[in-house]
Order: sequence, then structure tokens, then C-alpha cells
Amino acid sequence: MNIKRAKEEIKDTAAAYLLKDDCGEYVIPSIRQRPVLLIGPPGVGKTQIMEQIARECGLGLVAYTITHHTRQSAVGLPFIEHKVYGGKEYAVTEYTMSEIVASVYDRIRDTGLKEGILFIDEINCVSETLAPAMLQFLQCKTFGTHKIPEGWIIVAAGNPPEYNKSVREFDVVTLDRIKKITVEPDLKVWKEYAYAQNIHPAVLSYLDIRPQYFCQVETTVDGKRFVTPRGWEDLSQLITVYEHLDKRADREVAGQYLQHPAVAKDFANYLELYYKYQNEYQVEEILKGVIREEVCTRLERAPFDERLSVVDLLLAKLTDGFRELYENKAEMELLMARLKEFKRELDCSQDVVPAVRLASVAEETELTRIHRKDSGLSDRREDRRYRRVAARLESWVQEMKGASLNEAEAAWQWTREQFMECSDSYENQKEACAKALEHAFDFMETAFGNGQEMVIFITSLNTGPCSIEFLKEYECERYYHYNKELLFDEQEADVRRLLEKK
Repeated sequence: MNIKRAKEEIKDTAAAYLLKDDCGEYVIPSIRQRPVLLIGPPGVGKTQIMEQIARECGLGLVAYTITHHTRQSAVGLPFIEHKVYGGKEYAVTEYTMSEIVASVYDRIRDTGLKEGILFIDEINCVSETLAPAMLQFLQCKTFGTHKIPEGWIIVAAGNPPEYNKSVREFDVVTLDRIKKITVEPDLKVWKEYAYAQNIHPAVLSYLDIRPQYFCQVETTVDGKRFVTPRGWEDLSQLITVYEHLDKRADREVAGQYLQHPAVAKDFANYLELYYKYQNEYQVEEILKGVIREEVCTRLERAPFDERLSVVDLLLAKLTDGFRELYENKAEMELLMARLKEFKRELDCSQDVVPAVRLASVAEETELTRIHRKDSGLSDRREDRRYRRVAARLESWVQEMKGASLNEAEAAWQWTREQFMECSDSYENQKEACAKALEHAFDFMETAFGNGQEMVIFITSLNTGPCSIEFLKEYECERYYHYNKELLFDEQEADVRRLLEKK
């Protein structure tokens, strides 16, 4: 299955394992809660989905790469304990608590989350001395003599043998005690993630043209040559930062991430073309409603790769706007929730200075941010959202003090006005996104009509989470028209076949 389906399967497994009956006991007893084993190529996203699952399900997460551990750190160190049996004292070997088990208890203490996921990566690449302990762990949920706390689900991950010569095959006895999920790379599913993570548009555009290079491993006389989804994502981040630094990623830089010389060279050449198209086609003008005849004439004669690159440039600019709007909406919702709390506090006690009350709400927002970050319940995007809201509230506290708003009703009306200004700004931003989308459709119809480019344009709008969210609120007639009229299953398959021939 693809990584998206695997993620949903693990979430469903967690829900099933953690379901309790009327007596407060787990419906599926611990002995029947099989550890989940993810097997898939490197860089496909096995580790990342565990972080996402923990956040979305409100679970604790402890993650270990087991190849970094010795038998002593995983199982514990031996020590001598004196015990009496049958009236005689004996020296008995005991073991300290495993570092891994102790980390689970530490996580429970630090976050207050009594249920969670213990994730063990590269489990089938352990050393020979540690292999028996790993089999015991999968079969009995123990490291040494210490069990994993009840309520903690075990998920392990590993690579197939063709990707790692250190892989050890599990025996039938062990396999019969696990829930095995085999993960395959899937470009279409990865693109959904890529749009959400702001993967550089040049990477997305290139993989549209060369989908066969999304995830590839070859064994040659010179060793392994490979590209992985993780390599594309990390290279994307570097390209984005390089652009801020006014630098360019060349073939040598690409080769540091795409460890397949032919792919690295091909992508570096494409990246140069992408920057060229970016300068020549002036997508910003198109989204403002400027459609130049010479541009459309050039595209009529251009090769398919160039036409597709222009479509992706349009989508990238639109997606930037949709993403910013999405984040602003989420920030507005958080701000509204904080202000409702401020209003409740004002209504409960109107004899307290309003600025003090608002400062308390701002402080609570910051404490919530820290707790969610430390508990692993928020990602960087959400953390920044909390930071911005806390900073905005704090700035309003200072303005409120400066204006000497000491009466509850006056302070609330002033605060409400500040929020409405934010709301108006959001509505203006949404209107700007709507105009940009309409101008994009104007250009697409003029330059490409109902061709393959329009199919890809609509398909991409249906893929990006931020564009989907925007189209739920904004009724774009042409989007619905093309979405309904174009036969995506057939036409997209034709496009993909054409791309694979390139």
C-alpha cells in the first residue's frame, strides 16, 4: 500500500488497540495487540507519518533507531541482587531498566500522555548480539525483564533486503506475532504531502515530467545509485534557502542529495530551464490579468516540457497565495478562541483591569504553545501560529494600557474592533486569491484551451490541501465546469503515458 493508506491503517490500529470497555480495560488485550511492522524503501516517509499520527491522535511518541544501540543500552546492564530461597541466600543476576523502556516512562512523566507509540526504526538491521532481544521485544513487548507500559503501541520499521545488505529476515514465529504493512512509493500521494510542505515547485514540475525518477535504486559495478522521496524533499529545502541567499543549486549540489549521477545532471539542467521560464513568462503579470499575445504564440510552438513548466509556475504562485490564506484563517480561528476566553474572564470579574486579563490570556497562549511543542503535539507550522497569536495579544495589551482602557465594556469593544480589522484583511486577501485564480483560468483557456495542460492544472488544484480548502469557500464556476467535463481518469492516464515516453 502507499504511505497515505499505511498512515490511516496505523491510526485505525491505534484506535482499535486503545478502545476500552465499560470496565476501563482495553477491548483487545495487550497480548493480542500485535506490533505493527512497516517495510518499505528508505526515504518513503515511514518515520514522518509516525510523528503525524502521534500529533493527530494526541498520543505520546518515543522514537529510536535501533542500529544506534548496543545490547546493554537496549536490554539494560546486569547487577547482582541477593535473594533468599528455601532459607538460603543466593546471588541473582538482575538487570537495570532498558534505556528505551525508561524513555517511555520519561515521556509519560514529561507530557502527561499515558498512551502513546514506541517507534523502533531499522529493526531488521540490528547486530547479531541484539537480534534475540529484538525478537523478544516483538513477541513479548519487553526489553530484558521490563515490559512496555500498557497503553503504548509498538510500531517498527525496516527496509527490504534489496536496499540494505544488513537486513535480517524474521522467522515465521516472529512474523506470526506482528501486523506487517508493506509500503510502496507513490508519487501521486507524495504530491499531496509535497503541496502541504511547500516543496519547491521546480521539484514538483520535474517529477511531473520524469515520474520514473521519484524513487529509484540501481545496483551497478560502481555501487548503488539511488534517489528517494527524502532526497527530493531535502534538496527542495536547500534550493528554497539558496534562492533567499541569491545562490543557485548546480549539478554538484543536486548530486549531494540525488545520489544518481544521471538524475542529478538531468534535474540540474531542468532547474536552469525552470529559472529561465520563470524570468521569461512573468507569471506574476499573468495572475494580475496581463495576457501577452506573444507568450501564447510561443507556448503554441513550445515542447510539452516547457508548457508543463509554465503550468507548474502558475500553480506554484497560486499555491503560495492559498497557503498564506490558509495559515491566516487558522491564525484567525485561534485568535478568536483566545478572545472568547478573554470575554469570559471579563464577564466573570469586571473589577479586574482588562489589560491584565488580556495579558493572562496571552501568557496562557504561550504556555499552551510550549506544552504542545514539548509534547510533540504541534508541528513547526502550528508552533509559529501560536507564537504569532501570542505576540499579537501582547501587542494589544500594550496598546490597551496606552489607551487607558480600564472599563470592561470599552476594552472589549476596542478589542473587537482590532479583530474585525484582522478579519477585513483576511477577506481582502481571499478576494485577491480569487482574482488570481480567475486570471489563471483566463490564461489557461487562451494558451491551452481544453488540452492536457488544463487537465494537469485542474488535477493539481484537486491535490493541494490549501487549494482544496480555498475552493470549498470560493465558488469558481470554471473550476467546477472543467472538473466535471474533463474525464480525468482517461485523460490523466494519457498524459502520464506521454510523460513516461519523454
